[in-house]
Amino acid sequence: MNYPLSIRNLIECYKKLPGIGEKTAERLALATLNMDQEIIDLFSKSVLDVKSKIKRCQKCNHLSEEEFCEICKQTDRDTSTICVVEDPKNVVIFEKVGTYKGMYFVLDGLISPLDGINPEDIKINDLLKRIQEDNIKEIIIAVKPSVEGETTALYISKILKGLPVKVTRIAHGVPLGVDMEYIDSLTLELALENRQDVS
Repeated sequence: MNYPLSIRNLIECYKKLPGIGEKTAERLALATLNMDQEIIDLFSKSVLDVKSKIKRCQKCNHLSEEEFCEICKQTDRDTSTICVVEDPKNVVIFEKVGTYKGMYFVLDGLISPLDGINPEDIKINDLLKRIQEDNIKEIIIAVKPSVEGETTALYISKILKGLPVKVTRIAHGVPLGVDMEYIDSLTLELALENRQDVS
């Protein structure tokens, strides 16, 4: 016997979330049935709010409910340094670490010609405009160590050549505590390139 239509519809909605298959969606839908009305009201309001209230920060392209995000509104940050990341999730990761005190810029993707994503398809032009307008002294490229990440980093450093901006990259290499036999060749190659003096 099939579930009633409202439950089937909810299962289909949950299945649209990344990493959620049929069984998990079914469990989530049935768990939703057992939630208190107060939680259900909050849940539905939160979903609607996310869709209607969230926009992009006018300065850094991070997620915000206002014209400027909470980070860009802080007055105690180093406004001469920008950490360039792929998506808003990366900003949150850096902020959780708590050591970086500069500004951010979210590219909304990486250059990937094989997938039809060219420089004009992500926010590189907006980044260039911000660098020129805000008198930025250093750009830290913090994208994943992949072919797309390398392509994007090289493109950004190329277009910034000649400008009075220092371009750096976060270090990539062998993670602590990992057995060498489990490390992929790109990680090893980057680790060798980014080797440091021990003395």
